[in-house]
Amino acid sequence: MFNPEKETEKIIEYIRNYYKENNIKGAVIGISGGKDSGVVAGLFAKALGPENVVGVTMPCESKETDRQDAKLVADKYGFELINIDLTDTYHTYLKQYEQFNQNNDIYIDSNINLKPRLRMSTLYYVAAMYSKIKQGTYIVAGTSNKSEAFVGYFTKGGDSVCDIKVISDLTVSEVIKVGEVLEVPKEVLYKAPSDGLSGKTDEDKLGVTYRDIEKYMNNEELPEETKQRIEHLHRSTRHKFNIPEYLK
Repeated sequence: MFNPEKETEKIIEYIRNYYKENNIKGAVIGISGGKDSGVVAGLFAKALGPENVVGVTMPCESKETDRQDAKLVADKYGFELINIDLTDTYHTYLKQYEQFNQNNDIYIDSNINLKPRLRMSTLYYVAAMYSKIKQGTYIVAGTSNKSEAFVGYFTKGGDSVCDIKVISDLTVSEVIKVGEVLEVPKEVLYKAPSDGLSGKTDEDKLGVTYRDIEKYMNNEELPEETKQRIEHLHRSTRHKFNIPEYLK
C-alpha cells in the first residue's frame, strides 16, 4: 500500500544521495503552475535547500494565472523564480514556415510540440548559466508522472528530456498524496491538469481521465470503450520510448 509520508522521505533521500555521489550542486525546474512541477519543486527544495533550486516560468501564449500559481510554489518553498518569455521566440520561429503557404490545420501539432521543445532548450540554457554563476553543476529535473508516461502524453525532445526523474514512478493520485505531505499550495495541487499550451485540459486532449488510466494500470474494472481508448494511446505512442538503432 502506498505510504505518501515514507515515499516522500525516500525520494528526498534519493535526491540527496544522487547529488552527493555525483558532486552536483543544484536543480533547474520548469514551474508550470501545475501539481507535478509543484511537487518536484517541493521535493528538491527539501532535499537540497531552496538556495540550490532555480524555478523557471516560460510563458508562450500562456495564461497569466499559470505564472501566478508558479509564484505561489516559489513563495511556499523559498527558491528563486525567473521568467523567460518565449512568445516572441516562438513567433519568430513560425515565420520561417510561411514560405510553405500551407493550410493552418497542418501546423497544429507541430506548433503545440514546438513549445515544450523551446522550453526544454531554455531549461538547459539556464542550467548551464547557473552552473557558472554558482560555481557548481546544475541539472534539469523532470516533472512527468507515471500516468502521463503510460499513454505517451509527452513531447519527444521536449518535456521528456531531463537529467533526473523523481515522480516518474508515481501515478497522478500518488503525486497528489505526496503533494499533500509537502503542503503544495492547494490552488496548484488540485487544479485541473493542463499543458498550458493548447487551451485544453490534459483529459480533454486524451479523451480519458487520469483516474481511468490508473484503474487500467491496476487491472480494475472499466467500460470496454474506455479500455480500448487507453490501449490505443499506449500502443500508438510506443515509438516515444524506444529509439531504434541499427548495430553492425
